[in-house]
Amino acid sequence: MVQAPTTESYNAPTLVLTAADYERLQHLITGADSPEAEQLDLELARAQIVAPDEIAQDVVTMNSEVVYEDIVSHVRRQVRVVYPKDVDVDKRWVSVLAPLGSALIGMRVGQEIEWAMPRGVRRLRIVEGPYQPEASGAEL
Repeated sequence: MVQAPTTESYNAPTLVLTAADYERLQHLITGADSPEAEQLDLELARAQIVAPDEIAQDVVTMNSEVVYEDIVSHVRRQVRVVYPKDVDVDKRWVSVLAPLGSALIGMRVGQEIEWAMPRGVRRLRIVEGPYQPEASGAEL
């Protein structure tokens, strides 16, 4: 099992989640018995929970599009963080249960995180959030 670094091994960034996302993700975790669900559960336990109308526009929420950069390679990619049922590789929609999705959820533009990925630990920085449902007024 691949483990993300513990909060003791690096300065874990502050995470912020909407109450609605938190509830839905808790339900998802309860129904999943996997190391990925356990890791997401650990992340959610340290998150600050806010009302959907109080979430900052630069926070990665569920169904947000985010541009992140690998600090070492300087490669930038854009993905959308979605629920497992909505994954679409062609559209670059990544599951919140995937290592990348659980690393990005709750992060803000400018924050960095060190995270275990299938090919080893990577350090990622959130570069921009071109779309966030809450900021766009989408039905949640």
